Amino acid sequence: MAAVDSFHLLYREVARSCHNNVELLAVVGALYTAKKGLGILYECYSVFRLHITPHLLSRSDLVQRYGEWAVVTGATDSIGRAYAEELANCGVNILLICRDGEQLRSLSEAIAEAYGVTTSFIQADFRVGRATYPAIKEVLKDVDVGILVNNAGVFCEDPQCFSEVPEEKAWEIINNNIAAAVMMAHIVIPGMVQRKRGAIVNVTPGFDSRYNSQSAASKSYLDTFSRHLKSEVASSGIFVQSLTPLCVRSKHTSYWTLRYLPALVPSPEVYARHAVRTLGHCNRTTGYWAHSLQLLVCRWIPGWLGTSIGGFLQQ
Repeated sequence: MAAVDSFHLLYREVARSCHNNVELLAVVGALYTAKKGLGILYECYSVFRLHITPHLLSRSDLVQRYGEWAVVTGATDSIGRAYAEELANCGVNILLICRDGEQLRSLSEAIAEAYGVTTSFIQADFRVGRATYPAIKEVLKDVDVGILVNNAGVFCEDPQCFSEVPEEKAWEIINNNIAAAVMMAHIVIPGMVQRKRGAIVNVTPGFDSRYNSQSAASKSYLDTFSRHLKSEVASSGIFVQSLTPLCVRSKHTSYWTLRYLPALVPSPEVYARHAVRTLGHCNRTTGYWAHSLQLLVCRWIPGWLGTSIGGFLQQ
């Protein structure tokens, strides 16, 4: 009988302890859920504040804020071209850099005629490496460069494993995707520091079906470079932005995406109009409201699934 009483007593103690633990876990769970919920609300508010509010306000004077000229690399196609046109629409003089001289001349004349700004161009092939920069530096030494847009980049024609990439292509990716942005920033920053103003935008596409490991790593490099450069030059009045677009309409955009998810794949012109509005407001952004919402959703799903979805949208 004494053994039975002892067992009942032990059972009640265990039950009481379990009940208390369940209550504690319920409190912890409620606090965790509240924290996550508030985090989602704050991130949604941040997306609204960054991408919606600037469109409700008058457009800032980029010339007064940063300088008279904008230099855009990789300027004759897609985002580079649209970004240059949007800056020109804001009254900024445009200097284009690319390797195709005929396209540069045509685009330079078209922008000058359409927007009434002064334009110029430099034909330069970043693939050749170090030899291309002395000429660029000579041209820019007396130019009031207020905005630098590093958009130059190359990718593999088709998805390839790193071991399958030819050595020449590997060097092209390094010289275009990494060295070009670093050296262009190195050329213009001294003048920006002297004038106590300027902006550097490093464009690092978030998803691309043509990525291999080297291309993806170059994106990560530019993102890290942007963060650390910001901490170095912010005190000199220079704004540094890592701009990470996701799917922007191009010849690689799938018919399925355009038909069923058009809001997720803006045209380069629509994307550039939104991205320029974020200049001076956020150091690391997708540049477009729907892309920011995509990233917000991707934070709540496994990484491999987000990567797979991004690759599918670019097929």
